[in-house]
Amino acid sequence: MQHGGIFLALVLAACGGPTPEKAVTALPASRPAALPSPLPSAVPNVAMVTVPGGKWRPLFAGRDEKDQMIAPFALDEHPTTNAEFLAFVRSMPQWRRSQVKRLFADERYLGQWSSDLEFGQHDPDAPVTNVSWFAARAYAKWVGKRLPTFAEWEWAARDGVEDPVRTREILAWYARPTPKRFARVASGGRSDYGLFDMHGLVWEWVVDYDQAMTSGESRGDSALERGLFCGSGALGAANPKDYAGFMRYAFRSALRAEYCVNNLGFRCAKDLP
Repeated sequence: MQHGGIFLALVLAACGGPTPEKAVTALPASRPAALPSPLPSAVPNVAMVTVPGGKWRPLFAGRDEKDQMIAPFALDEHPTTNAEFLAFVRSMPQWRRSQVKRLFADERYLGQWSSDLEFGQHDPDAPVTNVSWFAARAYAKWVGKRLPTFAEWEWAARDGVEDPVRTREILAWYARPTPKRFARVASGGRSDYGLFDMHGLVWEWVVDYDQAMTSGESRGDSALERGLFCGSGALGAANPKDYAGFMRYAFRSALRAEYCVNNLGFRCAKDLP
């Protein structure tokens, strides 16, 4: 399924069409033949980049909502890889594909791997996908880090948001079909902050992924802002030209914590001292 197709399904759902849940669960998982894979055992030590803080305006800010102040934080320079996640499941058997509880990951969990401890034809240095929010959060805790917040990820990914050429490149990626096998992480250029692959490789989990569809100050408020994704959605946006931001809002709002999607990975963050 194309990224653009996912977005269209989500827009229809928000305006009374098919449920976003069906749009996500329809994604297939490939199961390649098993090939020998290295078995790292040490806790991965991924280089991190310091992202400076600043004032961030959410795409859909409430009438009385002020700009958010983002404190400086550290973010992994690239998404978590197959090899890095393999080290995690070797150390934490409860997160292996055959042992994980369905409460924490659906049936597609690591479905692209050939077995619990082999990722088959997939590159060890490619981003791991088909990983649930629960699993991503557990991995982050295991390496002594955390998942980035929604605001932190958007803040770190805003390079080029005002550049129409860069925006077209991002939207073109959203429109392409998901490849059967991903390229290696950090194989492209760095952003102004020194980060790799914030766009153009995989979608990424954030700790508060579902905040796009809640309203009010409390995260427990379950009232849906359906207008965000209907025709009037852009009118209340902080930056109506940020169409890529609209797509990320729509995609994240369709997720559930146990979902495993074949183009959804993650990277870790950490508070600075």
